Order: sequence, then structure tokens, then C-alpha cells
Amino acid sequence: MRGWRIVVVAAVVTTLAPLIGCVRQGVHEQAVAGLVAQADAAPTPSLAWTACQEKDLSRLQCATATVPLDYAHPDGPTLALALVRQPATDSSRRIGTLFTAVGGPGGSGLHWAAKDQMFPGEIARRFDVVTFDQRGTGRSAQVRCFPNPEEQQRFWAGAWVPPGNAEQEAAQARFSRDLSASCAANSPELLPHLTTVDAARDLDLLRRAVGDKKLTYEGASYASYLGEVYGALFGDRVRALNLSSMIDPDSYTSDSRAQVAESAAGTEEVLSEFFRLCAQAGPSRCTFAGAVKPTADQAIGDQKPSGSADLQDRDTALLDRLRQGPVLVGEGEQTRSVTYAEVVAQQAMLLYDVEQGWPTLARFLTEVERGAAGNAEIVRGILDKNRFPPDFLDAFIAISCADKTFVRDPDQWPTMTKELAATSPTYGGFWLYLHQPCASWPSPQGGYPQRYPGPWILRSDVPALLLNNRFDPVTPLTAARTAQQALVNARLVVVEGGYGHETAGDCIKNLRERYLIDQQLPAPGATCKADQAPFAG
Repeated sequence: MRGWRIVVVAAVVTTLAPLIGCVRQGVHEQAVAGLVAQADAAPTPSLAWTACQEKDLSRLQCATATVPLDYAHPDGPTLALALVRQPATDSSRRIGTLFTAVGGPGGSGLHWAAKDQMFPGEIARRFDVVTFDQRGTGRSAQVRCFPNPEEQQRFWAGAWVPPGNAEQEAAQARFSRDLSASCAANSPELLPHLTTVDAARDLDLLRRAVGDKKLTYEGASYASYLGEVYGALFGDRVRALNLSSMIDPDSYTSDSRAQVAESAAGTEEVLSEFFRLCAQAGPSRCTFAGAVKPTADQAIGDQKPSGSADLQDRDTALLDRLRQGPVLVGEGEQTRSVTYAEVVAQQAMLLYDVEQGWPTLARFLTEVERGAAGNAEIVRGILDKNRFPPDFLDAFIAISCADKTFVRDPDQWPTMTKELAATSPTYGGFWLYLHQPCASWPSPQGGYPQRYPGPWILRSDVPALLLNNRFDPVTPLTAARTAQQALVNARLVVVEGGYGHETAGDCIKNLRERYLIDQQLPAPGATCKADQAPFAG
């Protein structure tokens, strides 16, 4: 009798399994269809391109796109998206528009465009290149969490990210609750409409506005997630999707603690590589490879080099010292007090940029470690130059909390940080505490109805081209491989020997051009080799 029951249960399970799969698939398809239908019901924006008036943007054309604030009410209140366009230089061979976005979330596309030409070379000849400030950032309805810039500056000056001791942990929990409440008070209408699904639907309206039947898109870091969301919703409208410095969309959306852990492990790995390559380069090319306090007749670059383990130990000792309290760099009126949170943040940010950031980090650590004998002017200059602007931080928090999933209790953060310490003793806390306001975030009652949790399969004619450095300090290669599996219809190219958060070099440039222009993919398993090693200059 018992065996008969097992057979019956097995038969029922075997019969129901495909039915359950079909039901789930049906629910997913209905959800996507609903989100797409809301976007399709919105009017196509009218773009009046004119010469940009600002000096840094004067070579470009500017326009504003009007999009719905709430796609569930496409005829309701609207917001204005700020765009810039770099017209194709060979209009007779123009393919269409290449849309590109910046990372963060919270970065400004207009700020990035002001720095230099967007995609020089053949891409600039064949495409109009358009970037924009995503909703909630920059000039596209920037999130306001404070009544004025002065209060904003004062508030963020009191942040401890990450906290270095129990007192700072308690202060940071209060800070995160206060920030959530302040954002709710100052941007109540905007906050419910800042998911990346909203941004992806904005992107589809922009595609319609420029007259392209299908989207050609490039995006890195968080902008790779924007591309993943667009591809999941509008796969049949994709011409080419070039994503780099990849985010794993599943963990980012549904298991954000795991995504933070993966990012933190990547930062720890790349910092270890920084010390290894610094020791290898020696003090003439990496100042932190020298002795702690050079003698009076010894220049920093002429010291006896330290080994990789020595540098790691010195950094650990410096962080332990900073946890007890600030280090005073320099003497007299020019003294600069440096905190644990500032040093950890500088390490994380400067690891992004191999060419400029890594030598700067080496010099920064050298001067902070020397304390009173250190150069306060150098330290002050580095700290002033490399910090997150408050507007970026407000937008980063608002968009991240709309997309991600965290426990709803800020007091759990110290415990979670300790749990991450086994693999990420320093950066688990850094990346985790950046998201602490999400634990008390004023989410809509019942959650964000437009939020999309996957699946992420890209149903386009041409597979996506994914690019990732082997040693990326925030979007590690493991995330890129998982993202490739999630998209299914994607080809991943790894930059072997590639360090930092930006994929660059002649090999990447050639692959990107052939893909975006000719829709040609590299062979499966193809790799690129980094053009230059860190500290090679």
C-alpha cells in the first residue's frame, strides 16, 4: 500500500511539474505584457534639438523629453528628461542612434558627456550618440532629500560609511532612518517611480522619439542592469545590446545582500592584487612599496621595497589604528584629520581607475600611514577630489532602494557585516552600509507594483555582447558569468589581465565597433588582453 502511494505521488508530481512551469511562465508573460502596454500607451516625446548653451557641452545638441511620472497613468503628471546628442559625423552612412547611459545609479550622463567626445572613431561616424540623465538624477527631476544644499552638505558630512566601531554603528543607524524620512518628506511624489523598470520604459520612449525601430545600446556597471531590464521587457525591440562591468540581475533585484557580498569580495581581491603589483613595481612606481618613514636623506621613491604581504599587513594595521580614532596627518595649521570611513572609501573608489587611481591610492596610503610626518596637503587634495557628491548619493539611495531587496531593520547591519567579514573583512561593511537606508525606506504600501524580478532571458535576434575585466573591484567576473547565464542569449568576453572598473583598450574598441556597427559577435570563448599592466608607467 505504501509503495502504491509513492507511485501515485510521483505520478502527480510528474504531471504537475510542467503545469506549474506553464503557470509561472504565464504569470511572467502577463507581467511583462502589462509593463510594456503601459509604456506603449504613453505619447512619444517630441525632441527639439538645439545647440547646448553650456561651454562644456557646446559641441553637442541638447533636448528635453517629456515622459510620464507614473506609467500606470500615462496621461497624468510628467517629468522632463535632459538629453544630449553627438550627431554622426558621416551622415551619409549613419546607422541610427546609439543610446548610452552612465552607472551609479545616480550618475549624470550630461556630466560624463561634458568631459570628452562620446565614443570617438568609427562609432562616432556611424551613429548619433545620445546620453541622458536618468529620472531622479542630475537635470532629470533630481531626487531632493533636503530642503536646501546647505542642509544636504551638513547631513552627509555626518555619515560613517562604513562605521569603525559600535558608537559609529549606532550613529549610522540613526543617520539611515533620518535620511529615509528626509527623502520621503522632500520627494514624496517622485520616490515611488524610480525603479529601473521606469528608466527602461523611458529608454523605449526615447527610442521611439528618435525614430529607431530597434534600440542600439551601450551601458556599463549599473547601466548594464538598465540594459538587462530593457532586454527582458523589450527584447524584440533590441538591435544591439553591449553591456560591460556586469551586474548579476537576479541577486541585484532579489537577493541584494548576496550581490553586496559578491561586490565586496571583488574589492578585497583587487586590493590584494593592488598590494601584489605595488610590491612588484617597487617604490619608484608605487610609493606605498617604500618604507613607512624614509630617512632625512632618502626620497620616497628611493627606499627599499616591501613584499606584498608586508603591504597587506601595513594596510591592516593602519585600518585597525583608524578604528580607534582619526589619524592626524601633518603638523600645525595644515593638519588634516583622516577617519576610518574616509580611508576605506578612498580605497574602494581609487581601485576603479588603474591609470590614475592606483598611483593616487599608493600615495594616499603612504601619507596617511606617516601621520604627523605625512603631507597633509596631498591628503587633503585627494580627499577633496575623490568623494561622492551629495546629489549622487541621494539618487543612488533612492534608485537602489526602489530596485533592491534588504531586510527592513537598520539595526541588523552590524550583524550582517560580521557575517560578511569571513570573505570581506573591510568592504563587506562599506558596500552594505551604503544601502542601510533601504531598511527603513518609504516604499509604497504593498511594494513597487512595477518592479521586475526576472527572468532575464534576452529574446532578441542578435545576442548581447558582454565585457568584463578579470579583476574588477565592484562588478567581479563571477557576476558577469552569472549574468551571461541569466540572459542566455549573450556572449561574454573577458579582458585577461584587465584591472579596474572600465573595460578599455584596442581589443575592446574593435570588438565594440564590429558588434554595434556590423552586429558581428566574437567567437565563443574569445578574450582580450589588457593593453597595459598597473604601475607600468
